[in-house]
Amino acid sequence: MKRTLYIGAVAAGMMTAGVAVAGTLEDVQAKGHVQCGVSTGLVGFAAADADGNWHGFDVAVCRAVAAAVIGDSQAVKFTPTTGKTRFTALSSGEIDMLARNTTWTYSRDVDLKLTFVGINYYDGQGFMVPAGLGVGSATDLDGATVCIQTGTTTELNLADFFRSNNISYEPVPIETNAEAQQQYLAGACDVYTTDRSGLAATRASFENPADHVILPEIISKEPLGPLVRHGDDHWADAVRWVLNALISAEELGITSGNLAEMAAGTNNPEINRLMGTEGDLGGMLGLDKEWAQRAIAAGGNYGEIFEAHIGESTAIGLARGLNAQWSDGGLIYSPPFR
Repeated sequence: MKRTLYIGAVAAGMMTAGVAVAGTLEDVQAKGHVQCGVSTGLVGFAAADADGNWHGFDVAVCRAVAAAVIGDSQAVKFTPTTGKTRFTALSSGEIDMLARNTTWTYSRDVDLKLTFVGINYYDGQGFMVPAGLGVGSATDLDGATVCIQTGTTTELNLADFFRSNNISYEPVPIETNAEAQQQYLAGACDVYTTDRSGLAATRASFENPADHVILPEIISKEPLGPLVRHGDDHWADAVRWVLNALISAEELGITSGNLAEMAAGTNNPEINRLMGTEGDLGGMLGLDKEWAQRAIAAGGNYGEIFEAHIGESTAIGLARGLNAQWSDGGLIYSPPFR
């Protein structure tokens, strides 16, 4: 009953703002949940536990969106997708958004008519090999068998790398990360290649992670981020600015721990606008003034989400690197909230 009343309050705020809402945002609020496409299971990014509850860096984005537009971070249903099925699921309307370590490319944006709403992880393709293989560089992989997920950017990147280095390889096609792990550990391939974050997540799930080495080469740019369908700008704006709210919150020092204090009002106008205590940015989206507060409360700001799921203190052990805030030498920042 409480959740129903809350959704009604959000809807009332939207009508008060006088915004004409149509398309996915309206559909999501009407059905009471966000249908989010995720990977079939990548520890740290999107994986279901023994009870079927999903957790991870990408999952947190879906929950923040649900909190902002519905008022309930748990109002998310997850659809596992492979490299082959993810875009069809989105284009057909089976899912409302895709948050699945997906690279923003020209053809996906223009030809497949999908809208990337931002970048939540800057990555690059790499290679993982058994330590016992004695390989120190990807240029030493001439003649290797390579496990590679079909329907991904890694296929062309792999072909380009081996061709430019005048070495050969034998591809071993796989469809899911679970299949890749199985084939790689069974010795069906010498090498597993995917985004380096994916390699780190995969290695962390092994019984003996130290027996496997991620080689130093980074052979591509892989800007990863959530995406929606073309032609629904209102929904795209909602998802985009939820992601931006998480990023800005970290920059502005807003955390899940001090959210109530910040929401009470500060001397910083941008914090006040984000918190909804000054102006009405929520009204422009057709949401109430507390939409960003709920998004941040769902799992914390961008930095909190990063550290909780894939940071250096986790088994994944990823340093911020390019994914640090721009003020710390990274590439992460949000357009202004004004």
